[in-house]
Amino acid sequence: MSSPPVTLCVPGVHTPLQLHVHGQADRFVSRRIREEGIWEPYETALVLAALQPGDVFVDVGANIGYFPVIAAGRVAPGGTVLAFEPDPDNYRLLQQNLALNDCRDVVTAFEAGLADTNAAGRLFLSDDNAGDHQIFATDGARRSLPVTLYNGSDFLRQRLSRLDLLKIDVQGAEYAVMAGLLPLLRALPRLPRIILELTPLSLRQAGSSGRALLELLATLDQPSWIIDHIEHRLVACSCDELARWCDDVDAVPGDAGFMNILLGPGVPGH
Repeated sequence: MSSPPVTLCVPGVHTPLQLHVHGQADRFVSRRIREEGIWEPYETALVLAALQPGDVFVDVGANIGYFPVIAAGRVAPGGTVLAFEPDPDNYRLLQQNLALNDCRDVVTAFEAGLADTNAAGRLFLSDDNAGDHQIFATDGARRSLPVTLYNGSDFLRQRLSRLDLLKIDVQGAEYAVMAGLLPLLRALPRLPRIILELTPLSLRQAGSSGRALLELLATLDQPSWIIDHIEHRLVACSCDELARWCDDVDAVPGDAGFMNILLGPGVPGH
């Protein structure tokens, strides 16, 4: 059962916003929102700064809807947010939060994940982190449930004609998501900025690698940046340098090091 809604405290957002969050069992996203009224402050600032009225934002791995809810007010009027979340409990909270914040006319949510194929999959659930569910099994301890996966290009081609910001946080499935989206991205009149999580261990466990993901991203020929959550700045770094960092992480067994990166033009003011 979800807790009473939490009031968000996001710099630059003046419309009152609230979120239903998970209970005490979730020790990460919901806990941080409950305690501080915000999640990943610098990435939140980047998302808001990268969007303007009329923009289209796609959030793959939307969890309980934090980023879709705060983005809805930024892209309106005339903009659209598409949110993908395959976990039924997260999706239920996502829909509650869209209704609570009266943004269902801006945000459309799908109870599904994106991949490089249309398929049925399984989601392996974390007991204490509802943002760490995975589409692959690392051991026999996690419960799993069936989920729907869509090829991103096939699914979105008839639903959007532009894309301004793409956010992907899918716990190791980033390569499959990007591989599925590449045909669509290349057909757009302008490439979007892309924010994604880079975790070499999870990517390898999912059957890919950090280097493979960076080599795929490099084909878009866009600038790349490390999102520095400590110093609150973007650090220019080539895809080749990031791939070498992934190799170094992979060389240490069990190293779960990760970073968030931005692909595309730098964000004004950051």
